[in-house]
Order: sequence, then C-alpha cells, then structure tokens
Amino acid sequence: MAWMIAAVCAFFIKGLCGFANTLVFSAILSFGSANINITPVELLLGFPTNLILAWKERKSIQWKLCIPLMLLVLAGNLPGIFLLKNTDSRTVKIFFGIVIVFIGMEMFFREYYPRKARESRAVLVCIGILSGILSGMYGIGAMLAAYVGRVTRDSASFKANMCAVFITENLFRIFLYITAGILTKQTAVWAACLYPAMLAGLFAGMKSSSLLDEGIVKKLVILMLILSGGALIVQSF
Repeated sequence: MAWMIAAVCAFFIKGLCGFANTLVFSAILSFGSANINITPVELLLGFPTNLILAWKERKSIQWKLCIPLMLLVLAGNLPGIFLLKNTDSRTVKIFFGIVIVFIGMEMFFREYYPRKARESRAVLVCIGILSGILSGMYGIGAMLAAYVGRVTRDSASFKANMCAVFITENLFRIFLYITAGILTKQTAVWAACLYPAMLAGLFAGMKSSSLLDEGIVKKLVILMLILSGGALIVQSF
C-alpha cells in the first residue's frame, strides 16, 4: 500500500511540475526501504512519464539546450552509479541538498526581477556533470531542474526540455543498472504492478497543471526545488 501511495503522490507532482517525483517517492519509502531498492523501481515508473510529458510539450523542446545537457548528464551517470553501489554517500547527499536549496532560493528571489538568465557554458558543464552524478546515485534531477528553470521561458518549455533530457538519461541508466545487477526481473515486475497508480497520479497532475495560472506553477516548481534539497539533507541524518 505504501508503494502505491508513493507512486500516486510522486507522479502527481511530476505531472504538475515536471520533476521532483523521485524525491517524493523516496521520501515516502526511505523509512522502510534502501535507496538501492527504491531507485530502480522509480526509474522504470519515471521513464514512460517522461515520454508522455515530452510528447505533450514537444513543440517547446529546445534541442540546442537539451543535447549538451544530455551528454553531460550521461557523463556524470557513470561515477554516480558507481557511488550508489559502492559507497556510503551521506556526505555527497548533504552537499547536493545544500546546493539545491541555495539555487532554489536564488530562483525565488529572481521571480521579483523577471529576467531570463544567460546560458553560461561553465555553469552548463558543472550543472550537467553534477546532475548526472546525482541522477546516477538517486535518480534525482533537482539540480538539472534548477538550471533548466533559469533558462526556459514558461512551464511548458521547462517540462519539455527536462523530460527530453530525462528520456536519454533514463535509457542509459536502465542499461547500466541491468549491467550492474541493480535492476532485476523482480524489480521490473514490481514496477509494472505500480503502473496504474503512477498513471493515475500523472494525469491528475497534468490536469491540475493546465487549470493553474502559469505564475503559480512556476512558484510550485521553485518550492519543490527548495523542498527537494531540504529532503535530501534531512534523509541523510
């Protein structure tokens, strides 16, 4: 029952904001299960949601933004997956949590000065690699969301570009998880059982997003970023 509740809640947020599903899913389940068991299930649930959202907002995909991010995130996935399987990553998790909270707060204050951020190559490289490490370890895209949120014009563009990057990253991570023995047949069967709950949450979130004002959705994305970083820190103690 806890897994079904987690799937509905996590993918409602995904449909509403375009990300943060992994942190919601993990936050609900982490008290009774280890990350190495939660992450592969959430990956198999999240992949089709990224396909659905990217297709829905396909006209807003900016390939000049997505392709470099895809390559950088993939480069960061390898060390992230190694750390997931072989290390006690508490310190890394706390560090990422603090960074995400600060980025979210910066985006919140930027709302009072509505100016699109300039795309810096140095920032792009750092965010891409760190996002890949964080995603490889926990499947969490909050740091990527922080960057994409700064350089996209609206929630449709944000969701489109986030999910386009996630599709490539998900495929790569599924392959690596299978190779590393993290993703098993039993994991796949369990994820399939949770698909109805995932789809119910996703479409409810998408419907809610279409009914809300654009400014409210943007503020919800920023709020989820700050809560995501806070959750990472709290879960590490």
